[in-house]
Amino acid sequence: MTQHVLFIVTNAAVIGPQNRKTGFFFAEVAHPFDVLDKAGIAVEFSSPAGGWTPYDAYDEKDPAQKEFFESKAFRRLNRSRKLSEVDAADYDAILVPGGLGPMVDIQRNAAVQNAVLRAWSTGKLVTAVCHGPCALLGVELGDGTPFVRGKRLTSFSKKEEYDYARDDVPYELEDAFKAEGAEYSSGPNWEPHVVVDGRLITGQNPASAGPLAKELVAALKKLA
Repeated sequence: MTQHVLFIVTNAAVIGPQNRKTGFFFAEVAHPFDVLDKAGIAVEFSSPAGGWTPYDAYDEKDPAQKEFFESKAFRRLNRSRKLSEVDAADYDAILVPGGLGPMVDIQRNAAVQNAVLRAWSTGKLVTAVCHGPCALLGVELGDGTPFVRGKRLTSFSKKEEYDYARDDVPYELEDAFKAEGAEYSSGPNWEPHVVVDGRLITGQNPASAGPLAKELVAALKKLA
């Protein structure tokens, strides 16, 4: 039986007071897709608005990115399903890639929060990388407890943001997670760091996207 993963990708093309060009970080979709596809796991794409998904930081010298850019999957991504019309419970996992775009339209988005809660409450895997974990903020369990409270996780760190987009993002993810009671950790800047806490798998930065997908494949095999 084929397993299915739902990517939840940003529609935001600009961010911040300087209207910085953004979107999803290309490697954070291409690398997980490559790992999942080679493992025989089907991927479907959704976004808050549906349709076109702008991207940032495409590197044609990276074989996985070039292959994805030229694939039918990339064409499907740009006709992404509107998230509010998708039931996360129909998938074995959700994955929220980063880039700065999610800090515009993924964070504290009601449809995204509903997808996270729906996936979690039906026993599915919830995964996110870099700025993608912003999808977890503001999600509350049935008793009002923050979803992330007491959970071990990571995301793009304050140290990384300092040199990258400090003036463009509305807040620091690391601070926001700590404020909601998460057990946040990070590794060295731009180095792979993945945290697995049961069905929650998070990655710190673009270098963590492929390793996160490998952890996701391992977790899916246990569920199969």
